Amino acid sequence: MCYDISFTVDIRVLSDYFPGLVYDEQIRINFDAGVHIQGAGAFAEHAIVYRNREDLLPHCRPMEWGVIPHLVDTPDALAGFLPGRQNYVAIRSERVLDDKDSYWYKIRNRRCLIPVTGTYEHREVNGWTKKVPYHIRPVDQLVSFIPGLYCVSQVNPPFTGNTATYRTFGLITRPANIVMRQIHNSGRHPYRMPLFLTFGMAKQWLSHELSEYEYRKLLNYEMPSDMLSYHTTDTIRTSKQRADGKPKNAPFLWANLPALGKGDPVLFD
Repeated sequence: MCYDISFTVDIRVLSDYFPGLVYDEQIRINFDAGVHIQGAGAFAEHAIVYRNREDLLPHCRPMEWGVIPHLVDTPDALAGFLPGRQNYVAIRSERVLDDKDSYWYKIRNRRCLIPVTGTYEHREVNGWTKKVPYHIRPVDQLVSFIPGLYCVSQVNPPFTGNTATYRTFGLITRPANIVMRQIHNSGRHPYRMPLFLTFGMAKQWLSHELSEYEYRKLLNYEMPSDMLSYHTTDTIRTSKQRADGKPKNAPFLWANLPALGKGDPVLFD
């Protein structure tokens, strides 16, 4: 369901993609931490690109991964919401325009882009106790921009004026292409992948005005399998260093790993 991404370049590179990009605050990227940024469970902070509603320029600022709805506006409401926050890390593309009762429909015009140098998904293999992580990225993009939605919510403590502001985002996913179905083949939400776009389409996603036709066209885009580069890595969801001393996104050979499509569990959508 794409709960793990990587971002391993200097943040200033984003200005090459979006000339005139406004940085809302000074952003320092921890390159070691950027090799693996985790959503569900960690709700990590990451630099997000969005279009400011006042000056209509592209802006960049850190936000937490995992939306906190603006209706969560008191400490008690926040405490009650947090146990289920992992359900607000990934956004199903099918719900953004077509599920008018969903929160995603309500914030559909708060579009943003999540800059990444890769994403991770885990593959289940029959008879194996561990799932095998893969690092995936579009072949021709040093930095990819995955579409998302963002939210600004304020929690007002009773009897004080110290309002807490939360800026959060979710990453949009779609049904997986052929290769990604074989990698992300298990779990609560199998057969999904990030909504990878070409850079031209990503720029369109961030445009000030987007017709419903254009919006749907972007949401329905499926990046072909041959436009994705992927390799296996060592375990990523651990604080321990790899035994070979390499970063988490570096290729790692799993002995006797069946080829994609072989040794997969039988699942049903």
